[in-house]
Amino acid sequence: MTKEAPESLRVDKWLWHARFFKSRTLAAKFVTSGKLRVNGSLISKAHVQLKSEDVLTFPLGPHIRLIRVIQMGLRRGPATEARTLYEDLDPPQPKAKKPKEPKVAEREPGSGRPTKRERRKMDQWRTETK
Repeated sequence: MTKEAPESLRVDKWLWHARFFKSRTLAAKFVTSGKLRVNGSLISKAHVQLKSEDVLTFPLGPHIRLIRVIQMGLRRGPATEARTLYEDLDPPQPKAKKPKEPKVAEREPGSGRPTKRERRKMDQWRTETK
């Protein structure tokens, strides 16, 4: 006996099934905060019913997520199963790494404190580069 996914599901429950939030309570609090849009309309009630092909827009961390609902879930399963519930229309781009700036006066690790002569050379080098 296999269960079929329902045609519609509460938005807080769907966000929890799709693993955008760790608990259904957190999902419900997020929805009631008024930061979620369903098909372009702001919603603030967790009982709004989602259907397939609905588009969700919401901030999550430093990114704005744009998600199309593909299907409703029966349960909160593993992440691989959760990814089949939606299509990410605008996946977050990884941040470009900043090039490392060289340190002013690098020394060998474990070489101890610089001597007076080494400090004078470093001071001289610093004034020359400015």
